[in-house]
Amino acid sequence: MSKYWVIGGEYTSTAFDKIVPGKTEERYGPYTSLNEARVQWQRVSWQRVDNCNVRYRIVEDQDNAQPEPWRAAG
Repeated sequence: MSKYWVIGGEYTSTAFDKIVPGKTEERYGPYTSLNEARVQWQRVSWQRVDNCNVRYRIVEDQDNAQPEPWRAAG
């Protein structure tokens, strides 16, 4: 059974490859459905919509462990 995580935060640039120094990558979940993850993704994304260096994504985890960033869902 798949689990879903919302992962992201504030990055140093719009390349979204390095989190701002002194901050950590944020992880929310796991969620049992993609829809639940989307609700959380919307919540955290809209809170910081005015900062172009903030990005969150939904990641699917098939093994029920914390996912690696490259295993993005939909």
